[in-house]
Amino acid sequence: QVQLVESGGGLVQPGGSLTLSCEASGRIFSINAMGWYRQAPGKQRELVARVTSGGSTNYVDSVKGRFTISRDRGWNTVYLQMNSLKPEDTAVYYCNAVGYIQTATIPRGFDDWGQGTQVTVSS
Repeated sequence: QVQLVESGGGLVQPGGSLTLSCEASGRIFSINAMGWYRQAPGKQRELVARVTSGGSTNYVDSVKGRFTISRDRGWNTVYLQMNSLKPEDTAVYYCNAVGYIQTATIPRGFDDWGQGTQVTVSS
């Protein structure tokens, strides 16, 4: 398995900023993509932003121009810079990673999640 550890959540006022981090560890052979999802109370989990190993990114329309996803050179940590936060951004944010882990034989696919970090936007 791959372990994903998130950090950076918290309480912020509307218009404020937060940066979420997610570090992946384990017997990683390769990572194809990492992303951030969120789930608000009573709502389904939705994709917020995703970055592929090739550097392509995609965002949900509601965060375009406000959020930026990036990754470090080692491809083990992904960040979500969130600016101009709104109350409707309040949710638990989850990190996701897909790729392959090392085994004794051939690499095996994985699709793992972090434990989630709470983001609350409120005055």
